Amino acid sequence: MWKKISAFILIGFISFSTLANESFIRKTIEEKMGSKVSSITKTPYLNLYEVYVDGQILYTDDKVSAIIIGAIIDGKTDSNYTAQRIQKLNVIRFSDLPLDLAIKQVRGNGKRVIASFEDPNCGFCKRLAKELASITNVTHYVFLYPILSPDSMEKSRQIWCSTNRAKAWSDYMLNGKVPVAKGSCDTGAIQKLLELGRNLNITGAPTIFFANGERNAGMLPAAEIENKLNQAAKGK
Repeated sequence: MWKKISAFILIGFISFSTLANESFIRKTIEEKMGSKVSSITKTPYLNLYEVYVDGQILYTDDKVSAIIIGAIIDGKTDSNYTAQRIQKLNVIRFSDLPLDLAIKQVRGNGKRVIASFEDPNCGFCKRLAKELASITNVTHYVFLYPILSPDSMEKSRQIWCSTNRAKAWSDYMLNGKVPVAKGSCDTGAIQKLLELGRNLNITGAPTIFFANGERNAGMLPAAEIENKLNQAAKGK
């Protein structure tokens, strides 16, 4: 009986101690960085805590006596623990994306889905457009994300105000045909997407999301996109 009570007391003490440590770490890191900490998780390595802030992972001890920036490699498996954690932390719910603010392109039956945040002046985005052009049976949601230059915003507005947004986007990204809007329109959607991108810690273009919520920062070749589309469709 006493052993069981002692065990419960010990578990309660450890839990309280962990919460106290996390509270101290959160307060200290936020003061040092001036940013809100998204999460704190105890790692299985060297009594370090993982701190997720501003879309990146930092490591520290319970006293924040040092802050470590870099990857943890598992000594037994040689796997990149940090990369695995970032991928997990960056997962979203695809259904949470504001698809009504996207430029929608449907190829074939459109059953598979992919979304991307792109800047019209982004060279890698143009390469991505060429890769996606060879993929069928997919619905592609393009979110305008003009972050590279003032001209990016102007081109985004021209595309958004075009009679056929999907055609205007494809014509420019694939053929370099500069978009010409038929008139002015409400471009508030672009500002909303910029705010959404900041909330999702999207710092570069293209940033791709698959149906299972997996995020990929950067351009992918068609074969890899096909593989990820099929995995997401199977719920993997």
